[in-house]
Amino acid sequence: MTADQSPSPAPSAAPTGRRIVVVDGHPDPDPARLCHALAAAYADGAREAGHAVEVIPLCRLDIPFLRTQAAFEHGAVPDSLKPAADAIVAADHLVLVFPLWLGTAPALVKAFLEQVARPGIAFAYREKGFPEKRFKGKSARLVVTMGMPAAIYRWWYGALGIRGIERNILAFVGVSPIRRTLIGGVGAPGGAARAALERMRALGARAA
Repeated sequence: MTADQSPSPAPSAAPTGRRIVVVDGHPDPDPARLCHALAAAYADGAREAGHAVEVIPLCRLDIPFLRTQAAFEHGAVPDSLKPAADAIVAADHLVLVFPLWLGTAPALVKAFLEQVARPGIAFAYREKGFPEKRFKGKSARLVVTMGMPAAIYRWWYGALGIRGIERNILAFVGVSPIRRTLIGGVGAPGGAARAALERMRALGARAA
């Protein structure tokens, strides 16, 4: 892992660019939430650079919770999430934006990942050995906002809630490299939010 310090318009044609999916994972539909602005800034920067972008706002989707192993292994992706799953399968680069809640991603984000990273889509069981990783060739960036300073979460808490998503979900299905951007001090006075938006636009332009 390397550290780095609404339904959207139809994806634009980008014959030489990358296909990017930005998952806006803030559960609150209030447009004032910083995560929504960060997702939009990344998407804007990427489109301006010629990449094809689709933004998936989780707050607007019906995301059922999985409750059984059988449903996870043998059930179908819900109709409400099929377009999102198809977009992720076709993407070259994934961007997941969410606020830190209780040390990790909100439950809505985890529920979404469980639905779209299920067997037959993101990986496939084999009779012997490790499962087939079907998301090889995709890269990802996690963008996480939090009230505490990012350095405290990274060094004191070990960023364990984020590392679990990186290693146990994304890396498990073959995504690599996986980078992260931690944005701390959200809500504090100053120009941190403006700087974060400019940074997201620059990252989007590089599809990084």
